[in-house]
Amino acid sequence: MKVRGKIAENKIESLWHESARIVAPQLLGRWLCRRGRGGVVTRWRITEVEAYCGPHDRASHAARGMTPRNRIMYGLPGYWYVYLCYGVHWMLNLVTSQEGNPSAVLLRGVEGASGPGRLTQALKITQALNTQSCSQTTGLWIEGPTAIPAGWRRRRGPRIGVDYAGPLWAAKHLRWWLEPVGVKSPR
Repeated sequence: MKVRGKIAENKIESLWHESARIVAPQLLGRWLCRRGRGGVVTRWRITEVEAYCGPHDRASHAARGMTPRNRIMYGLPGYWYVYLCYGVHWMLNLVTSQEGNPSAVLLRGVEGASGPGRLTQALKITQALNTQSCSQTTGLWIEGPTAIPAGWRRRRGPRIGVDYAGPLWAAKHLRWWLEPVGVKSPR
């Protein structure tokens, strides 16, 4: 669901200093805001996220150490890590935790765009936002209190597409999503 207009400002930047495991579920129900042409702001409710928890997490890009691609994960929290997946889709991640501890949350879905590739396509997100701050200044930010809409519930399960990390890390419940009450998710 896209929402236009102003939503009460909520200072959530201090949340970014927590681990991805703490930040990820707290992003559900918040608004991912994108400033477009002419300064028009569109807000999308965050509905699905995954946590990537540092160099010990075998599914994380940080598992093999720092590279030019993942360097932003080792920096300050509150910055976007945007990368191309399979040469097709941009993936949007928010860097969390403390500087030097590579941790990030993958935004997998918003209302109206399920899946990380559809999310970035709908919001016109490209590598141009990589290493940019999660702020109004850059035109992409998160705001509002975490709020589960009436008639919805929060769910938790394993991350998607991380079998390469081995059975232990592939099975960890580090993905959270919202689904309507009474609807069984095929995930």
